[in-house]
Amino acid sequence: MNAVSATRNNSKPKRPQRPEDERLPVGRTFAYGFQHVLTMYGGIIAPPLIIGSAAGMNTTELGVLIASCLFVGGIATILQSFGVKFFGCQLPLVQGTSFASVATMIAIVNGGGGIQAVFGAVIAAGVIGLVIAPFFAKIVRFFPPVVTGIVITTIGLTLMPVAANWAMGGNSTADNYGSLANIGLAALTLAIVLLLSKVGNAAISRLSILLAIVLGTVIAAAMGMADFSKVSEGPIFAFPQPFAFGWPVFEIAGIISMTIVVLVILTETTADILAVAEITKSKVDSRRIADGLRADMLSSTIAPVFNTFTQSAFAQNVGLVAITGIKSRFVVSAGGVILVILGLLPILGRVVAAVPTPVLGGAGVVLFGTVAASGIRTLAKVEYKNNMNLVIVATALAFGMIPIVAPTFYDNFPEWFATIFHSGISSAAVMAVLLNLLFNHFKAGNSKDSSVFAASPPRVVLEDELKCLKDGDVYKDGKLIDCDGNEIPVLTAEEYEAEVKDAKPEKENS
Repeated sequence: MNAVSATRNNSKPKRPQRPEDERLPVGRTFAYGFQHVLTMYGGIIAPPLIIGSAAGMNTTELGVLIASCLFVGGIATILQSFGVKFFGCQLPLVQGTSFASVATMIAIVNGGGGIQAVFGAVIAAGVIGLVIAPFFAKIVRFFPPVVTGIVITTIGLTLMPVAANWAMGGNSTADNYGSLANIGLAALTLAIVLLLSKVGNAAISRLSILLAIVLGTVIAAAMGMADFSKVSEGPIFAFPQPFAFGWPVFEIAGIISMTIVVLVILTETTADILAVAEITKSKVDSRRIADGLRADMLSSTIAPVFNTFTQSAFAQNVGLVAITGIKSRFVVSAGGVILVILGLLPILGRVVAAVPTPVLGGAGVVLFGTVAASGIRTLAKVEYKNNMNLVIVATALAFGMIPIVAPTFYDNFPEWFATIFHSGISSAAVMAVLLNLLFNHFKAGNSKDSSVFAASPPRVVLEDELKCLKDGDVYKDGKLIDCDGNEIPVLTAEEYEAEVKDAKPEKENS
């Protein structure tokens, strides 16, 4: 009997030990995965468009670059979220072409090396990043909540200009850029997101971003603001051809510049891993971060073979995890599968590309704002008394905002310095880590009671407030408990007055 019971117990499926290991039905998994794809689609196709245009590519060649970015981004996403031994942090992180490398790659192109020199620099820098990833991951102990909170908040804030640009139309050279029609469409999409989040249905609320994008696109089409005419142009199926633009060229200057960019990408990916771990309540150690960074660098090294560029985690999708509450890494893996299919079926990519940019902007306001809110929630848990954490937060956030409010601030600095600090995320991360080391690790010279909160009034309790308490009462976990273990209601002044009024008629009747 006991053996039979044991067999039955062993046959029961084990509940997931980690939040990110939750498995959803296949239909919902791919629906939420498609929502991730829509969220990051504008971001993943922007770098190849910018770099390809700088290299003087025609429409067909640009199409090859975009399809390659989707294909490799999908494989990188599956590797990062699903994971294999030594590669992949197994968290819901979407991978794609990194914006951090765009400026450097354009400089390499303009330097005369062409797109082949860009691919060579990416391969060499990716190999270097792959070697140093385990050592880089050791700095995780220097990322306490005061640091991660700063970085997460900065990620959300630095993405807001992206949402604003999308809402205005995405193309600053277009005649209708910033028009009331574009901004109105973005506002309508935002309103749909908020309305669907309010309906009270959990499934609809979690799919609010996807449904709002679909509805926003339908409305845009009815208003003549969506163009699907180019969907039928080009091949239906195409496999990315390896080295379609020729063999890579390895130039020392380009490799050095790209290696600096790789350090920035490693910093940003570390921050994104910690951010999504904070949102999903997952446990992350240096080994897991190293696995994530290795996946990043392996994907970046292989990417040029299939005609694309450095890969990194997409911060905007961290916001999607926060707002939907869907923590499953398999959802993101499904999104990776969809990206691979889009890369093999350019016609599907052209359909998604037809989604008006203002629609993405309206959804982006909520997504990116949610990332910042998650960071603020983390900072709320930080202890600010008798330390300099407030100064750390203030200074690091300010440094993170400088590239956003003054994009040309670092133009006259050395190129290596400007490359690192031109990214608000990496500059905030660097400053937060350094200031945390200065004030919380190397404490020599710190003044006693240095925090501004040290000057706050002492804790006191009024005599009248003690009259309602009895011996044995304790306050634990936000609740007032009597000596018998019963919870004593804690009321506001208004609630107390209402309680007294309700009690008077009962006394009069008795």
